[in-house]
Amino acid sequence: MGGVQRVLLVVGAVVGLLVVAFVVAVAVWSGATLKTDPTALAQVSLQPLAGSLEQASAFGRDGKSIPLSVRGGRLTPLTQVSAGEIVSVDVVIRRPGLLSWALGKTRREQLTFTAPVAHIADPWVTIQSGSPVTVNFDQPVTAVAYGSTGHLERRSLAGPQRSLSIGPRTPAGSIQVAAAVRPWEKLSKPATVTWFPESSSAVMVASPAPGGTLLPASKIRLTFSSTVTDALGSSKPTLSPATSGSWHKVDSHTLVFSPSGFGIALGSQVHVELPRSVSVTGPSGTNLQSTSQIAWTVPTGSTARLQQLLAEQGYLPLSWDPSGTPVAATASAQAAAAVDPPAGSFVWRYPNTPPELKALWTPNQANTITRGAVMMFENENNIAADGVAGAAVWKVLLSNVLAGKRHTAPYNYVYVHRNVPQLLTLWSAGHTVLTSPGNTGVPSAPTVLGSFPVFEHIPVGTMSGTNPDGSKYNDPGIKWISYFNGGDALHTFNRASFGTPQSLGCVELPEAAAARVWPYTPIGTLVTIEN
Repeated sequence: MGGVQRVLLVVGAVVGLLVVAFVVAVAVWSGATLKTDPTALAQVSLQPLAGSLEQASAFGRDGKSIPLSVRGGRLTPLTQVSAGEIVSVDVVIRRPGLLSWALGKTRREQLTFTAPVAHIADPWVTIQSGSPVTVNFDQPVTAVAYGSTGHLERRSLAGPQRSLSIGPRTPAGSIQVAAAVRPWEKLSKPATVTWFPESSSAVMVASPAPGGTLLPASKIRLTFSSTVTDALGSSKPTLSPATSGSWHKVDSHTLVFSPSGFGIALGSQVHVELPRSVSVTGPSGTNLQSTSQIAWTVPTGSTARLQQLLAEQGYLPLSWDPSGTPVAATASAQAAAAVDPPAGSFVWRYPNTPPELKALWTPNQANTITRGAVMMFENENNIAADGVAGAAVWKVLLSNVLAGKRHTAPYNYVYVHRNVPQLLTLWSAGHTVLTSPGNTGVPSAPTVLGSFPVFEHIPVGTMSGTNPDGSKYNDPGIKWISYFNGGDALHTFNRASFGTPQSLGCVELPEAAAARVWPYTPIGTLVTIEN
């Protein structure tokens, strides 16, 4: 082999080595990586021959651009990213001269990942007396917020941490907690942390507090320190009296009873019987006691709403108009309004309303007009007419509202002047129907002054009692009787004259007048005795 050939071989070998060295150098020193970062959104790492970062962009939900800050290869969002959001990062790297000729001017790296989400490790916590409430997360967080719903304020932590003390609290309670793993993240959706006092058995927090007030449409919420199954077994609590509605599990530790229809009866006491005894307390965690039964009192309907509905259904001499939107024609809305009545105004329905009748009316307060209207309503709906708006009255009253039922008879009123000449006046729906002389009680058995609703209404009967001298009387066949105060009644009686005190407390009328008055005085009609 000649010298020239040897030289060529050597040169070729050198060139080959240089090429291999170049390839190796490119392979070793031109790498570029894009990966997630423990603090930033992502990190770009460039080796000496990789070139320079030309462009970096990020996109969130629905392709929305996320502005970035680039420092030392770290890509940090300039706006907050939602926890759990899927983020795509795209970077463009410009290669150096010779490499750009050989491999292309630019190189692109892409990364898609989900922004981290912190979860509460245990949302059900038992706290020793006097100890602070501590919230534990499944990974370190850099920012938190806690408080009541809608009142959470973000605060940054000194450094990432898994546990957060929210300080001393009541023995039992709950709080909304949100957190962010990265400083550039929005807070996660708030989660509830509930804590319980220590006890030898499962603790149940009842809301509303046992022994307190429960509104008709209110839900009953029972939250347990252990799972519902562990605390109660497979059976559900029962309500007494039986109430329409249903129990359902909100989560593994919480049972809620949701009433339906008109809810729990107004003016009742409702009991919840548990399948097993547990340590029961209210939302504050005080007065812990072992029991299998808890109770609440449901308030009676308000006088204001009672009068509104009686007026709307035609039982009062007044009409009522709401000042705002009328109560919705649903059972739950009507039950809620029974306790918390809407605003409005009353107006007398008829012209020429007697001043005696007007003097008996006070809006939003119990009065004789209201009592008489309740008695009339009770009588018409087969309820004992005692004038008291109890649970049975409210149930039927609200049902009639939804059914659109109305009392269509005119409003009637009777007033009697005790001064001589004694007169009875029958007024109905704005008109005087009748004025008749009548007899009230003698001085030793006077007819009591005042206003009273008729409580018994019979066409004929026997009237008996004791005379002022102590002797007894028994008068059968008395017609057109309307009892209004004890043994006092409007009725017919055979007398030679009328207009002076002659009875034993009743209001005696000539038969024709009594027969005319009687149809106007059903149970609940008001009778006023005045001088």
